[in-house]
Amino acid sequence: MQTRKLGSSGLSIAPLVLGGNVFGWTADRAASFTVLDTFLDGGFNAVDTADVYSRWAPGHQGGESETVLGDWMKERGSRDKVVVITKVGSEMPAGKGLKAAYIQSACDASLKRLKTDRIDLYFSHFPDKETPIEETLEAHQRLIDQGKVRSVGGSNYDAAGLKQALDAAGGSRARYTVLQPHYNLLVRDQYEGGLENLCVKEGLGVIPYFALASGFLTGKYRSEADLGKSARGGGMKKHFNARGLAILAALDAVSKAHGATQAQVALAWLMARPSITAPIASATSATQLKELAAAAELKLSADDMKALDL
Repeated sequence: MQTRKLGSSGLSIAPLVLGGNVFGWTADRAASFTVLDTFLDGGFNAVDTADVYSRWAPGHQGGESETVLGDWMKERGSRDKVVVITKVGSEMPAGKGLKAAYIQSACDASLKRLKTDRIDLYFSHFPDKETPIEETLEAHQRLIDQGKVRSVGGSNYDAAGLKQALDAAGGSRARYTVLQPHYNLLVRDQYEGGLENLCVKEGLGVIPYFALASGFLTGKYRSEADLGKSARGGGMKKHFNARGLAILAALDAVSKAHGATQAQVALAWLMARPSITAPIASATSATQLKELAAAAELKLSADDMKALDL
């Protein structure tokens, strides 16, 4: 499978990133291993996780996803075949934020769970207004100098925050090479415009999360009667407006024309956006993953892209 350069990180990834938020949560260890095996066998290579996954689940402390990924890489001997992406900054039992000392200790804890000596791409999970960006970037640079991290990025930054971080980089401070924003066919205003323009101008790689709008763009939810189909269903109600329904109709038309699923079209739309390196999507079974992975082979025409531009 043809890979894409991930900004100036020095990394190259396939056009779909596997989301690890479900590992050890809605996908148990065995199911997670199966999904990871299927992903790697399909020619894909980048897996996105975070130290905080899945702290939100009852009885979980965070680190469950990294632990599953680390166990899988060790058992399969697959570390060198995987681009490992993880994050720091969300609240964990040991702390939170982007202060230098915490970044160092959190990285060491992630490395231990991942059972590896290096993280390929390390994200600041959320901007930390309590910590000068200079301190954060200096901490990231020390990790790079120590060989513990290859490259760093920013997640959930707006245009002003990202520009501040890029302007502060250089010398003893690392430079964000990748952005991880909330972006999909339905939610476009948080990325398109100033933030996207900045990423293009500065040559950043972009790997958006919520690529399927928490399931809305899969076509699973057609009316308020469908909201009980999953734990995330309640959050879909806000999308049942004129634009949301129009997007579902456009997805239906394009997917029918290509003999594809709505999810495949939604992911292919992101993959076709010039500024996007690869969307992130998660799966809890091999069957689900194979469906999503097929999006990498789906080529949308200019007319398709126009029809989806709502």
